[in-house]
Amino acid sequence: MSKDTGRDHMHTALDCIPCFVKQALESARFVTNGAAVHEQVVRQALRSTSELNFRQSPPAFAQELHRQLRSITGVDDPYRPAKDRFNQLALKMLPELAARVADADDPLNMALRVAIGGNAIDLGANPGMTEAEAREAVIGATDEPVQGNVTDFRNTIAASADILYLTDNAGEIVLDRLLIEHLPLERVTVAVRGGPVLNDATMIDAEAAGLRDLVDVIDNGSDAPGTILSDCSENFRSRYAAADIVIAKGQGNFETLSDEPRPTYFLFKVKCPLIGNYAGYPTGAHVVMREHEMPPRRQD
Repeated sequence: MSKDTGRDHMHTALDCIPCFVKQALESARFVTNGAAVHEQVVRQALRSTSELNFRQSPPAFAQELHRQLRSITGVDDPYRPAKDRFNQLALKMLPELAARVADADDPLNMALRVAIGGNAIDLGANPGMTEAEAREAVIGATDEPVQGNVTDFRNTIAASADILYLTDNAGEIVLDRLLIEHLPLERVTVAVRGGPVLNDATMIDAEAAGLRDLVDVIDNGSDAPGTILSDCSENFRSRYAAADIVIAKGQGNFETLSDEPRPTYFLFKVKCPLIGNYAGYPTGAHVVMREHEMPPRRQD
């Protein structure tokens, strides 16, 4: 995923292609055990990747693949059962994690750790993730330092009158609550995906997380696993343009918005070495970074 200046997203790399094909197969397996359907989905993915426009962002192509999956299988939300399971897991963990946040010397920093730790619940990057693995990743994140300028994040939030919080995955959205509760709630709008894709959070998941009782929640009008502004609704684009600061969770939002000029904090776990190279952090790092803080790209 190379980075040029003056554009609004990361471009797709050749190394993305095996991941796209694998994701298509794993997604089909979420729907059915039928080998014939698996073959149909993979063949369609191979045809599409052969014609891929490498100047589009990875989430834009993933959007196309998942529309094909839904068309072939006739299942509108293949990941719905998995999303429900991880929401329930996160809700069970919430009291323990809330206590850790409350007892921390720096509650906001601990809430950041939990929210970024929740970004591990990514069935696109790790389709076989178990609930035990998700729990281990989130609990482990409470001891994992956040890389980036947390002080600047704290000060910017305090000075912002209009905060737009872009969520990423189901399960993760429940853990976002602990961070959102440490923001000035009357100034916060939360945005979810406008349609199902992978295990990304939609309005159903915001409801399950209890966010609609805390803040204004909108959807972005798009079924891409990121934020492709040209594909989002006019209402979302208006809220995005009006925000003093955008908090964007997850790699998909980073891939699609990292070169946008809007003041943005990206909060994510680096799960892909290509993204790590682009952002300047090692795979596995828990990151909070501003849109203008792109370090020199790693070469390893």
